[in-house]
Amino acid sequence: MFLDRDGTLITEKVYLSDPAGVELLPGVAAALRRLSDAGFRLVIVTNQSGIGRGYYTEADLHRVNARLLELLAPWRIQFDKIYFAPEAPDQPSRGRKPSPQFLFDARDEFGVDLGASYVIGDKLADVQCGQNAGVKQSVLVRTGYGAQVERTAGGQLQGAVVVDDLGAAADLILGVPGRPGSLEGGGVRTP
Repeated sequence: MFLDRDGTLITEKVYLSDPAGVELLPGVAAALRRLSDAGFRLVIVTNQSGIGRGYYTEADLHRVNARLLELLAPWRIQFDKIYFAPEAPDQPSRGRKPSPQFLFDARDEFGVDLGASYVIGDKLADVQCGQNAGVKQSVLVRTGYGAQVERTAGGQLQGAVVVDDLGAAADLILGVPGRPGSLEGGGVRTP
């Protein structure tokens, strides 16, 4: 399970560098717990161009990530790894999404089966990253920038599934029938 961080797990804040600003989105901890209990490995893949732009440091990023892990600790949530691309969009980057490189790295490092994996995020780059890696399904959540992306991306979301939030994505992936976000319930759109 590959997850974007900002706008997917935590409230989107432009160039978040202060751990005090980390706020879990509603239902995120419970959704991650259900996915973990179902046997999914959890990996964060995040673009952090604020580092490359000089807005904050890599040490700031690690403090924000530490706060995220602290907030999830009561739920016993553990991530195998947090991959991050510190480069600005105009800088050469090995792993900046939509590049699938970090997914390939996780495949090689942890034995992840990409064909049985999901990418969940709130941006077109997240969806494209999953598609570029050949994952089972890319899922766009309407949290963060997701609702705006859904309105403006048009055909670029072809093949992705759009759901309200991480809880709905978990319902979809775990096949929870009749729940909002499941294929049998409301809140899902397949462009």
